[in-house]
Amino acid sequence: MTVESTAARTPRRSAGSKAGTTGTKRTRTTAKKDAGTEPQLVQLLTPEGKRVKNAEYDKYVAGITPEELRGLYRDMVLTRRFDAEATSLQRQGELGLWASLLGQEAAQIGSGRATREDDYVFPTYREHGVAWCRGVDPANLLGMFRGVNNGGWDPNSNNFQLYTIVIGSQTLHATGYAMGVAKDGADSAVIAYFGDGASSQGDVAESFTFSAVYNAPVVFFCQNNQWAISEPTEKQSRVPIYQRAQGFGFPGVRVDGNDVLGVLAVTRWALERARSGEGPTLVEAFTYRMGAHTTSDDPTRYRGDEERQAWEAKDPILRLRRYLEASNHADDGFFAELEAESEALGKRVREAVRAMPDPDHFAIFENAYADGHALVDEERAQFAAYQASFADEGGN
Repeated sequence: MTVESTAARTPRRSAGSKAGTTGTKRTRTTAKKDAGTEPQLVQLLTPEGKRVKNAEYDKYVAGITPEELRGLYRDMVLTRRFDAEATSLQRQGELGLWASLLGQEAAQIGSGRATREDDYVFPTYREHGVAWCRGVDPANLLGMFRGVNNGGWDPNSNNFQLYTIVIGSQTLHATGYAMGVAKDGADSAVIAYFGDGASSQGDVAESFTFSAVYNAPVVFFCQNNQWAISEPTEKQSRVPIYQRAQGFGFPGVRVDGNDVLGVLAVTRWALERARSGEGPTLVEAFTYRMGAHTTSDDPTRYRGDEERQAWEAKDPILRLRRYLEASNHADDGFFAELEAESEALGKRVREAVRAMPDPDHFAIFENAYADGHALVDEERAQFAAYQASFADEGGN
């Protein structure tokens, strides 16, 4: 399967907390002291599009060419266009659900482009940009969200596992696979994606334990988009997420998740560590979910417009465009051509989805029990009657 692809948030106080509660203040102060130094953020490209030097990570992007930079920009633009089209299709009733990546393009494209062909990727359900980098056709992602298949691609064709809906379980799958890679003596690495909310799952902690003890060649890539549905990160962890790795005995690093160059460099470093037998790494990409958690979510109920506006100023696509223009690495012709390509991609995806069959409404009742069940039969009959009621209304 191929595609047209190329190479400190302000803490919030919960509504129920009291500003003058002494116990709360004491606890927070202690937690801050226990955390040690302030979080260190790796950044190679500022929101204004200025290149900044980093003695430790510059070497991992030192040889990047203008063509490759344009490729990264193209990847992010096309991924955002596909994502917007998918959101629109869900609103039109063509998809049952959609998890948007809006705002997280740099985290996904930067890390996805850092992988080698023989590396293996374990995603969650939002890694549309990583799927793009691994050569998965965008249209194939939508069959599952339409309910007509269970994935739509062969994981071994692209070394890109099927999307995982169960929160955090893919980190265990990745750890086990990485342990197998190590036993086979293969020169490859594994990368597992998860969100800040999933970092509270026991599966993730178990993955950290096993990968550390067995020195597994795995990179844990956490996209901290600040919100686990409606729960802010500060209610998920008392310390920055990347610092959790210390307790398990392997390194962690926080990178500006809206800086595609920084993410590319840090992920390359982490993957090289894994391939050279140095074990696991936790990468925390500090980014932001611009849209809803999924299309069934209403983010206006738990966060303010000013927060989104502050992060819009750090837009990953805009900052790379500024850098390309300031460095004379791209001209108006490039951007115009990309705009036309973007619209063509949206049209192709839209037509592909509308050509898909309608989902089987009764498939959910199949294979629940090997030999059937009276309760399932009853529920199927009730649902059938519900569906038939629409036909009756149409006839009237």
